[in-house]
Amino acid sequence: MTTRLTRWLTALDNFEAKIALLPAVRRYGRLTRATGLVLEATGLQLPLGATCIIERQDGPETKEVESEVVGFNGQRLFLMPLEEVEGILPGARVYARNGHGDGLQSGKQLPLGPALLGRVLDGGGKPLDGLPAPDTTETGALITPPFNPLQRTPIEHVLDTGVRAINALLTVGRGQRMGLFAGSGVGKSVLLGMMARYTRADVIVVGLIGERGREVKDFIENILGPDGRARSVVIAAPADVSPLLRMQGAAYATRIAEDFRDRGQHVLLIMDSLTRYAMAQREIALAIGEPPATKGYPPSVFAKLPALVERAGNGIHGGGSITAFYTVLTEGTTNKIRLPTRHAPFSTGILSYLAVWRRPGTIRQLILRRQSAAR
Repeated sequence: MTTRLTRWLTALDNFEAKIALLPAVRRYGRLTRATGLVLEATGLQLPLGATCIIERQDGPETKEVESEVVGFNGQRLFLMPLEEVEGILPGARVYARNGHGDGLQSGKQLPLGPALLGRVLDGGGKPLDGLPAPDTTETGALITPPFNPLQRTPIEHVLDTGVRAINALLTVGRGQRMGLFAGSGVGKSVLLGMMARYTRADVIVVGLIGERGREVKDFIENILGPDGRARSVVIAAPADVSPLLRMQGAAYATRIAEDFRDRGQHVLLIMDSLTRYAMAQREIALAIGEPPATKGYPPSVFAKLPALVERAGNGIHGGGSITAFYTVLTEGTTNKIRLPTRHAPFSTGILSYLAVWRRPGTIRQLILRRQSAAR
């Protein structure tokens, strides 16, 4: 009886703490325009990245649609929803999820910690594996300050990836960032699954960004397997979700890896794929009116890519590390990259790369040594 009463009092205290965070006065704005992926609202003052709730009528019920501020023009806010907006009416009410809507806004907090091991979550931290939400009180902001490069530990130790071709010919250092350059259907996921199962790392963080839903399920159940999943955290943002959620999924996977690195653990971060992360940013930027540049990619893409990739690597001396593998799609059987290489991070020495190719008539993927380099 005492244990049950203690749990009940603890739950009551947690509920009271959540109520205390709610604003006494809530300011509402109104939806004024909907064009393509972007909605416009007036009446609120919110910073970029703030989370908003749009009220949507579904028969007699009023449902909520979560969105995020991606830009503004004067007093107009540009919102991008994280889910379907069918049924939203002109003049629908909009309010800030956290704060009063008067410019004071607390940042988005997502779950972190060891309780995430073995779980499959979406880009917003919600479970996709049919289990309850992660039982953790540890949360953190999605974006962290840039790491001081003078405090990073040099790459001094070899990482055993469990793949003999990589270990022998393209040795990877612990804390290195590698790009896996290959076309579609050549065995990238199989190679990544092998590394997830056999790499000597404490924690595996997998970000499946922009993949087909069938491929996400196949990777988790067949390629990753129970052994690999037990020490892994999988963040899945398939191709059919909002581009904002795809970008958030990549950032969330990186943030989880940073959290384990700060705990002194050695992390393997697998991101599939960096190309679709850039495509998601292109969708958002073009929707809010940013002009296209090289290969249709707006300038903001060239800032987002290195900002994401630079978060991986070794931590401070005596701490943990993040060894990262990012897949980059190429065109056909050639290794012509689908991203503009003049400004991309892998052309400036940040990423080394492996080239994977399937010989016609065979079912075994090859790692092309001459076209690969470990820098």
